[in-house]
Amino acid sequence: MSAPSLFLPYQRKWLDDTSRIKIAEKSRRIGWTYAQSWEDVRDQAQGLYPAVWFSSADESAAREYIIYCGNWARALDIVARDLGQVVIDHDRDIKAFSIEFTNGSRIHALSSNPKGFRSKGGKVILDEFAWHDDAPAMWAAARPTITWGFPLRVFSTHNGRNSLFNRFVERSRRGELPWSLHSVDIQQAVADGLVDKIMRRPTTEEERAQWIAGERASVGDESVWLQEYCCQPQDESTAFIPYDMYASCEAPLDLLWNDGESRMTEEAARALPATGDLYLGYDVARRRHLAVIYVVERTADILVTRLVIAMHDTPFRQQRAMLWPLLAHPRLRRACIDSSGMGTELAEDAVTDYGRTRVEAVNFTNPVKADLASRLRNRMEDRRLLVPPIDRIRESFHSIRRTVTAAGNVRFDAAEDDLTGHGDDFWAAALAVHASDGGDPLTPPQVHGSVPSDAASLLSGYID
Repeated sequence: MSAPSLFLPYQRKWLDDTSRIKIAEKSRRIGWTYAQSWEDVRDQAQGLYPAVWFSSADESAAREYIIYCGNWARALDIVARDLGQVVIDHDRDIKAFSIEFTNGSRIHALSSNPKGFRSKGGKVILDEFAWHDDAPAMWAAARPTITWGFPLRVFSTHNGRNSLFNRFVERSRRGELPWSLHSVDIQQAVADGLVDKIMRRPTTEEERAQWIAGERASVGDESVWLQEYCCQPQDESTAFIPYDMYASCEAPLDLLWNDGESRMTEEAARALPATGDLYLGYDVARRRHLAVIYVVERTADILVTRLVIAMHDTPFRQQRAMLWPLLAHPRLRRACIDSSGMGTELAEDAVTDYGRTRVEAVNFTNPVKADLASRLRNRMEDRRLLVPPIDRIRESFHSIRRTVTAAGNVRFDAAEDDLTGHGDDFWAAALAVHASDGGDPLTPPQVHGSVPSDAASLLSGYID
């Protein structure tokens, strides 16, 4: 029996795949368990296996699956009896929601207790496998259940890069496991008609794009969006600045002199009520990313974020109008400006106008970025940098990932995002922290001008 037309293309592809072992990484709430329950009712109505053993991460999901199975049995006019919750192992007190067919085969929906699979045989379904409390123990108990040639289905949203589920996915992708791999993110599901089904009518391409944008915006956390909807496993441990570290450094919003986005006029810059030394970092951008000016004030050994100006698609003439009054502020001691790429000319002009002791042009090489990132993190670990409770800035800090290339080089980078740009607030803050540290510049100064032919004359009067 082929999959009925009421299923969407990605569901039909899964159901029509006759591989013994199938694995799927998927978005949340796209009807995967719903489709799987149809396959299992079909199989058991034909008496293909003595039993189906289904396990999800919690009991409510197991009960929902059994409800789906009952609905399919009625829709297909298959006689089946809902046994409710029954004890399937008295010694271990293992219970399951069960349905029995007239041919004697059953479908059992278990909790996430691995002991439920011990001494069992039949088809195995592991739903939301990445989210089982003890996935390795569950796998060790469940895998032998299919030894006599029965099929296995494993599907889940991701739960970090180091999960057993993600390792299975990656090994399947590389061909190291002879499993059939399916991957359906929210974009693919929408392209296959998910929004049409939700709205119960055909939708336009613009409506589908708006729906995705609305869902993404309402999630409010980019790492959640990537993992739960886009099949991209995320690990808090891989975030260079974890959320809890940022939270430990958050200060009241009223310590900020603006709202984190507002423009700055020359008059407003002169009126900034600084009493301590000011340090500025500037991550330059023109169109795709955010151009961010980040100003901190030193209070004892603590740097307090005082001003953040974020600019998108802003002409350099206007960016200069924001920056120059701040560079002229009497309390500003040092500014570090991104001189990579399009920032070269602006940084050079700032150095020319305000001098090398006040402005440093910083070229973003990988070693320089590693130094900048480490300095900022060290301050946050010691709670010597106070940051504002603003979502965009928080997500920008959290978006930075430290990776090591195959050649052994360390890279610090962030995924490009509409909310956070490309980690731009983070890099502007890191430049401000470096500005406050003083000492040797990250990039060696370039000496211009003529050199006297008689270098010894430079030492005249200073040596015997």
